Formats: sequence, structure tokens, C-alpha cells
Amino acid sequence: MQLQVARIGKPHGIRGEVTVQVMTDAPEDRFVPGTELTVEPASKGPLTVISARWNKDILLLGFEEIVDRNGAEELRGAMLSVDTDELEDEDDDEGWYEHELVGLQAKVGDDVVGTVSGLRTLTVQDLLVVNDNEGREVLVPFVEAIVPEVSIEGGYVLLTPPAGLFELNLPEDKASTEVKGEDETASDAKQDKQEEAGR
Repeated sequence: MQLQVARIGKPHGIRGEVTVQVMTDAPEDRFVPGTELTVEPASKGPLTVISARWNKDILLLGFEEIVDRNGAEELRGAMLSVDTDELEDEDDDEGWYEHELVGLQAKVGDDVVGTVSGLRTLTVQDLLVVNDNEGREVLVPFVEAIVPEVSIEGGYVLLTPPAGLFELNLPEDKASTEVKGEDETASDAKQDKQEEAGR
């Protein structure tokens, strides 16, 4: 299976370097000189990395096959991928890819509370995106204390969420519950007044 790792942007300089939008959480491993990348569209690849360097927050890549700015310009918008089979051994201890997690049942104990629909990779920690049984999106910190087990073979992730986690992302629902409670209180007060008036 192919894993997308970057999208090529505009050329940088005159020697064929390109800027890229990074789509992997391990760019230092994915763009090692000598790495061959699959390209979409296929007519523009494969490409072999010869240099990878950061210019502030932008990653610049150079390829063996691209030697000038014109060649780099032709790559604009192309997607770069790696073969996950080649990475399987080296990444066994690094975690999971999003495509491996999407579709897994989210379980708390024996109860299915939703389905994993995505993975958001952030600087501080990753977040599992879970659609609960009512179709609402819940963000679950992807840490061992809250997601102690991931079973790709079993088709599930086991969660031990802290109290209120599944309500944390639902302020509108909470607000509507609170409003409903206020309405009920007002209705009760009105009824009491009517009963007193009737006496």
C-alpha cells in the first residue's frame, strides 16, 4: 500500500529544488537521500531524493532526476508516496498510520461507543477522531493512558476515557440541556402560581 508523505509546491531557486507540504510525522525518516518516492501522476516519477533541508518552516527537497527550475515547475501539485511494505519493519515501534485506524470500532470495555474516522497529528500529541453512536465527532488523545490497546487484527481500539471526555466536544448539547432544565424550572414555578391562584 502507498502512503502519501508530501505534496509538491513551487520551485525554490534554479537547481531543481521544490517546496513541499509535509504529510508525515517523520519527515527526517521519509526523505533520507537515496529514498525513491512514488509520484502521482506516475508520468512524473519515480523520484530519488538527493537533498532535504529546512528553510524556516518549509521543507525543501532536491531530486536526482530534476536539475533545473523548469523541471521543478512541472512537478507542482504532484503527490509523493512511499511503499508502506518497505517501511513496515522500521516502523513497527512507531505507531500506526491513519489508514490502519480508520474504520476500527472504539470500545470502552465490551461496549462499542463509536468508530474511528481519522487521526490528527499534532506537535504535542496525536488525536483519534471518533464518531460516536449518534454520529458526533469526539477527539480522543492518542496516548497509552486513554488508548491502552489498538488491535488492527481484532478491528478495534480500546478506550479508557476520563469522565466527560465524550461530552467535552459538545458545548451546544450541554447548552441545550441547561436551557431545557431552566425551562422546566420556569414551567414548574408557573404551575405553582396557578395552583395558588386557584385556592
